[in-house]
Amino acid sequence: MSTMRPGPDSTAERGANAPQRKARGAPERPDSPTATLAAAVLGFFVITLDVSGVTIALPAIGDDLGGSLAGLQWVADGYTLMVAALMLSAGTVSDAVGARRAYSWGLAAFSVASLACGAAPTLGTLVAARVAQGAAAAVMVPASLALIRQTFTDPAERARGIALWTIGGAVAVAAGPVLGGLFTTQWTWRAVFLLNVPAGLAGLLALRGTARSPRRPAALDLPGQLTAVVALASLTYAVIEGGHRGFTGPVPVAAGTAAAAGIAFGTVEARRRAPMLPLGMFRERGVTVPVVAGSTLNAAFYGGVFVLSLFFQEERGQSGLSAGLMFVPMALATACLNWLSPRLVARRGARPVIVLGLLTGALGAAGLATVDAGTPLWPTAALMIPLGAGGALAMPALTSLMLDSVPGERAGAAAALLNTCRQTGGALGIAAFGAFLAGGFAPGMRASLLIAAGLLCASALTARTLLPRR
Repeated sequence: MSTMRPGPDSTAERGANAPQRKARGAPERPDSPTATLAAAVLGFFVITLDVSGVTIALPAIGDDLGGSLAGLQWVADGYTLMVAALMLSAGTVSDAVGARRAYSWGLAAFSVASLACGAAPTLGTLVAARVAQGAAAAVMVPASLALIRQTFTDPAERARGIALWTIGGAVAVAAGPVLGGLFTTQWTWRAVFLLNVPAGLAGLLALRGTARSPRRPAALDLPGQLTAVVALASLTYAVIEGGHRGFTGPVPVAAGTAAAAGIAFGTVEARRRAPMLPLGMFRERGVTVPVVAGSTLNAAFYGGVFVLSLFFQEERGQSGLSAGLMFVPMALATACLNWLSPRLVARRGARPVIVLGLLTGALGAAGLATVDAGTPLWPTAALMIPLGAGGALAMPALTSLMLDSVPGERAGAAAALLNTCRQTGGALGIAAFGAFLAGGFAPGMRASLLIAAGLLCASALTARTLLPRR
């Protein structure tokens, strides 16, 4: 994930706001770069952990709280959906109230929602708490990076801070399945959520060493935000429930609502003077290719993690910890290639790295489609590596390409758009993969992975055709 609309990053800009703060009787708070960075990294770690770690815990949640496969999909998608739906305007909130205040609000709300998840008595309560978690996470992501930008005024120091923030997310992706499996096996699935509470308190304490953030005039695009939420929620509902109920009853209504809300969103954004999503950006190939490729990569990755987590535990009978350990080779390769990708882009340009990443992910998805309950563990774990490695290669290149393709003043909107589409792709991937499983686990898993491989190949061909060599 990346920031949307980061706050001012110069000491002079913060100093210009000092008289205004003193006039309101607010004492100046000294800046502690280490404390600010620790708070930002810790927050990004826990919100990333709550994707991969919770996925491993889904079978245990189902055994404890009951509910269908569709209900378990909502436990995963309720969180991802809200992150995607609110990401476009979360940066505006951060600008309006100040990054420090927005981040503290988001982190406090995330901790309370995590406590509600850990104490949930029913599956419906858990889904509702996950939605609240996702809303808080959407605010935390841009605010955390805005804090880093505000605190580290030197570009080199800022780059190192952002790199550590990114590493925090990569470590969470690697640690999530292991911690989720360990807690579920040794204690309870509720511990996966309760871990966030002390982490949130530690982050709030670290924020005491962070200076107040300046506020900037920012108008919230409420009509655009509401239509975006309705469109994404209705579309996800139609995909999840359509796979389990068939396209009868409320499913066609949800699909129609998604289409109508999507059209309304486009109409609203086209008419606003300051839309949260400037539609003119889509005229640039450097924007449309990252949006399509990023969505496809996330759909394949998160859909794959979802179905494989169920496969290891429900079909192979592995424990939660054993299932989590299956993801470690993939996660380690992903973390390493996140560092390598920018160097390859600097040497070869974005296009070949993007194409290579997409094709690598397609190879992984196609290879996993051949796996069944009798496949040995180590070959299965090895086949998972290309699925994660493809995204690790392509996503830094896609992000760099997108930010280079828009004017500087549109960088926040571009980053928000890319992250929104990626999260939407992840949510729809989980929904679609789960829908395929409704017709039988083995054929559904094979079909979903083969379709993912085909979409990744199509995205690679699109990138190869539309993007310039350098």
